[in-house]
Amino acid sequence: MDSLIVIASLFLGSFLAATIIPFSSEVMFVAALESASVPAITLVIVAGIGNTLGGLTGYWLGSLGKWKWLEKYFRVSQQKVESFRGRAKKYGYWLALLCWTPFIGDLLCIVLGFFRLRLAPVTVLMFVGKIGRYAVLAWLIS
Repeated sequence: MDSLIVIASLFLGSFLAATIIPFSSEVMFVAALESASVPAITLVIVAGIGNTLGGLTGYWLGSLGKWKWLEKYFRVSQQKVESFRGRAKKYGYWLALLCWTPFIGDLLCIVLGFFRLRLAPVTVLMFVGKIGRYAVLAWLIS
């Protein structure tokens, strides 16, 4: 398989898997590793970047949310919203490390955007978590 096709497919698959589309980038990552046409470190970086950008798409969607929607549509009180906001400001950045987890990770990206945590630390920690997952997977397979 051509190296460029492997890289482009892995990037796209990793991006889509980090959005709300139910898709497993790990399957594509393992297939790309098995092709052996691209060095593992390159695949780890490409998958990490694609998955992080997909997570940031969720962050962006979350940032479009409004506090009043929580109260109106989910019947969450103002006091509860303020409590969540305080915890998100205190621990939220570290939650970005867990954005790689299946199902929960996509929601975490949206929540981080909803609480409008600063983009730079969220991006860095999200990338560290996501690239770490692919690095561990590559190490386990090799």
